[in-house]
Amino acid sequence: MFKISHAILAVGLAVPALSLAQTPLEISNGVLTTGRGMTLYTFDKDAKGKSVCNDACAKNWPPFMVPDGDNAKGAYSIVNRLDGKKQWAYKGKPLYRFAKDLKTGDMTGDGINGVWHIARPS
Repeated sequence: MFKISHAILAVGLAVPALSLAQTPLEISNGVLTTGRGMTLYTFDKDAKGKSVCNDACAKNWPPFMVPDGDNAKGAYSIVNRLDGKKQWAYKGKPLYRFAKDLKTGDMTGDGINGVWHIARPS
């Protein structure tokens, strides 16, 4: 029983780490989402092809990161972040999730401070 409990604990601890993996982009009801259905956002202060949301900003607005080995496709490009990591962009606008969106379909970040907007295909 002791070994089983540790195995269950190990699996339980691994599951949240797996949820951080980024998956391909999709369009759901006219909104760009992660492959897991989480809403994506753009930031008005970003320049085309460049993210200015770093440090504390990136904790509230996690960048939608590119998995190793993935490549730009169609309207989706890749921007290099200050930390050297790669982030997805749509038509040059870097894409983010919102930390307070907890479940598929949440869109609680839209319009925050007048500079965060739901990413929509155009």
